[in-house]
Amino acid sequence: MLRKPALLLVSWLIFVAATPPLLSQGGDSPAASTATSPPSVSPPGADRARIRDWIDAERFDPEAATEASMARLSPEARARSDAYFEGGYWLLLWGFLYGLGVAWLLLATGLSARMRNLAERVTGIRWLRTASYAVEYIVLTAILTFPLTLYQGFFREHRYGLSNQSFLQWMRDGVVGLIVGIVFGAIALTIIYAVIRRSPRNWWIWGAGVAIALMMVGATIAPVYIAPLFNTYKPLPDSELRTQLLSMARANGIPADNVYVFDASRQSKRISANVSGMFGTVRISLNDNLMNRGTPEEIRAVLGHEMGHYVLNHVYKGVIYFGIIIVLGFAFVQWAFEKLSARWGGRWGIRGVGDVAGLPLLAAIFSAYMFVLTPVANTVVRSAEAEADMFGLNAAREPDGFAMAALDLSEYRKMHPGPVEEFIFFDHPSGWNRIHRSMVWKAEESAR
Repeated sequence: MLRKPALLLVSWLIFVAATPPLLSQGGDSPAASTATSPPSVSPPGADRARIRDWIDAERFDPEAATEASMARLSPEARARSDAYFEGGYWLLLWGFLYGLGVAWLLLATGLSARMRNLAERVTGIRWLRTASYAVEYIVLTAILTFPLTLYQGFFREHRYGLSNQSFLQWMRDGVVGLIVGIVFGAIALTIIYAVIRRSPRNWWIWGAGVAIALMMVGATIAPVYIAPLFNTYKPLPDSELRTQLLSMARANGIPADNVYVFDASRQSKRISANVSGMFGTVRISLNDNLMNRGTPEEIRAVLGHEMGHYVLNHVYKGVIYFGIIIVLGFAFVQWAFEKLSARWGGRWGIRGVGDVAGLPLLAAIFSAYMFVLTPVANTVVRSAEAEADMFGLNAAREPDGFAMAALDLSEYRKMHPGPVEEFIFFDHPSGWNRIHRSMVWKAEESAR
């Protein structure tokens, strides 16, 4: 699936710890108070055969077929997945407020200014001072936001039966992620602040350009160098399925000569796949949960969707769309920073926009901007996902398989939200919409 974190990589590197992770959907709800395992659907054998009989009938009705698919989810499973996903709405708010609290703490106590002073005592080289402060900032904010991160990423995932990790395993991945964030965050901040100091009034234009360039670099190297830090990637053994997937890739102009399977089951029960990379680093990957739980029809359907992202140039389009968001965001940050620092900058020990001690303020302003633009960012991604859905249906020609995959995703995604709810909070089409689209496609194909 097309992911917002990949498209906003540089923004994350710059403001990585100012706000806790906000993209995981979840939260507490009375409906989920006793849940200890993921939502389940009824045993697949008889129900899947019944659905296929229905859709192969002479008088196929996509509306009835959609409802028949949805009926496979028990009321308890629907309530549990709804509670998990809806809890994410609250986590979005609490994470934003928590991040603002961390920024206020660093500024109001003068801690950020003292961190800058320490960096200045360590070295006289300006860019090394920025890098040194960046390391301090990323590590400290990661520590300050750890309680929310622990709840959201570990306890809550176990509560809903979605995680397979022990605490030590989860911490190991967290530490690796922190190290990656330190390295790339320090590089990104050093470059951005060099641009700010060189052009303090127009930095938002040049800084946004640098951020977009770094975003493209991140999208290029992440599949090859970052992803293997968290999972082991192995070629899919020779099989009929592998032959079919590579044939589908070649038919759609995707320059990949292998399909990889990675061990996501060491972390969670979620199914996923991707066609990732840019500029010669394209890689077709699916996780072992999808391999173990999905039928060949489901796997072909999901990979057809992922290939759609590549063929439709969603990575490049995403860079453009989110590049515009970043440019406007940086302009807003410059305007708001000038206003706020003029009033409180002296009290906080900030010398100007080029002073790294002002990073918590920059981060807080940008996070507020992105919080308000949540529906816009979600719509950009959701539109790309809908396009990839249609491409996948035409490429794989597996509407039943795609409907089954949508049901599998119901373990952690609300299946049938209201239209306003979907517009604001969903960065993928809802499960109901995906199943309905598949059944409409099936009906129209049958009529040809």
